[in-house]
Parts: sequence; structure tokens; C-alpha cells
Amino acid sequence: MTFTDKLALVTGGSSGIGLAIARELAQQGAKVIITGRDPQKLDRAARKIGSGVSAHVVDVAKVADIERLFEAIRSEHGRLDIVVPNAGGTKPAILGSITEQHVDETLATNVKGVLFTVQGALPLMQGGGSIVVIGSASSISPPVGMGVYGAAKAAVRNLVRCWIQEIRGSGVRINVVSPGPTRTPGLDAFVRADQAEAVFASMAEQSTVGRIGEPEDIARAVAFLASDAAGNINGVELFVDGGITQI
Repeated sequence: MTFTDKLALVTGGSSGIGLAIARELAQQGAKVIITGRDPQKLDRAARKIGSGVSAHVVDVAKVADIERLFEAIRSEHGRLDIVVPNAGGTKPAILGSITEQHVDETLATNVKGVLFTVQGALPLMQGGGSIVVIGSASSISPPVGMGVYGAAKAAVRNLVRCWIQEIRGSGVRINVVSPGPTRTPGLDAFVRADQAEAVFASMAEQSTVGRIGEPEDIARAVAFLASDAAGNINGVELFVDGGITQI
């Protein structure tokens, strides 16, 4: 696979899975644009990715931020070839403790942010372009406390199923990559330090390949779906979860 002369946008590209995706695409020759909310984290990520990367401070929960991003891309580049709406996340909240703020924030980041990223990107894309949305295995089997997040990711999956019909004939493909447990700073933050070893061992036991995922696993799957090698794949949800959702 090669992405020479391709321009890729990765939202939430300053750490974890997003950073790994941006690095993979850059290593395959793409020029990469990353976004994030923290300017310092974005600067560090850009240095890790290397040359050919630009960074924009964007909160995908705010449509005005997304609109400013695409106006800058239109002015500076005039096009996009690959778009990876990756920015997302949540905090656990079990039934009985869920607040209106929790619902609003989770849906704003994981659904509204994806929707307006895709909608803003499409006018800049031509035939052969690829959008790879980052979903989650929680869309099928959400763990305790992740019900709202799982619902948000299920919503994204169904949006993609609709979108591929609405843009039929455009030459732009839209697919979903849904990670299972993946060792990132975000996952580490969910686990108490004194319980981490046991929790991660339990996650590994659930996997049919005997380990939890690494960000690079997700990045390679995204790169495949973004490439011409996947030119006849459209509307799929590819689970990169060690087979957990298949059991």
C-alpha cells in the first residue's frame, strides 16, 4: 500500500489510536492533517509523526470548530483524499447515575462530531476517496458503564449504512473500523493502577488471539480500508478486537 500524493485528515490524532493511524498513513507516504483539543499534545504528536504533517486545534463537539477546519483545508489544499473521523471517547456511567450532561457530551463527540466531519469533508473529496470512521466493539457488546457510549457507536454504524446509499456514485467509500480493548492512554485511565495487571490479563483471556489490541493493529486496518486494495469494500464494519465480538 502506498499513499504518495494523498492528503489525509485524522481527527483526534494527538494520542492513542488516532496518533497511530496518522503515523501509519504518513509512513505510507501521505501528507497528514491531525486535530485535537490540546495544542501541546498536538505539537508533540506532530513531531512524532514527522515531516508532512500539520495540526489544527479542533473540538469536534463544536460545529464551528469543524467548519473552521474545513475552510482552512479548502484554502490551503483544496482537497482531501482520506478522512478518518477518530475523535471520540467517554467516561463510564452506570444506569441510575447517568446525567443529561453525560449524554449530551458523549453524543456530541461521538455522533455529532463524526456526522459533521463527514459532511464537511465530502465536498473536498473526489472519486477514489475513502472515509474510515472509528467505531467500537462497544456498539455490539458494551461493558458495564458504557451503555451511552455503545449506543453512540451503534448510531455511527447505522449512519454509515445510510450514507453509502446517499452518496452512491460519488466514488467515495465509507467504512467503519471498530476496535476492541486497545492499550492506549485512554484505556489506562479507566483502570486503577493497583488493578491494571489483573484487568488487562482478563481482557487478554477474552481475546481469541490471546492479547489485547495495540494502536498499530487499528492503524493497519484503517490503512487497508483507505487504500486502493479495498476499492470494492464499502459500508462494512471491520472489528479489530481479537475475535471478542464473534464469540
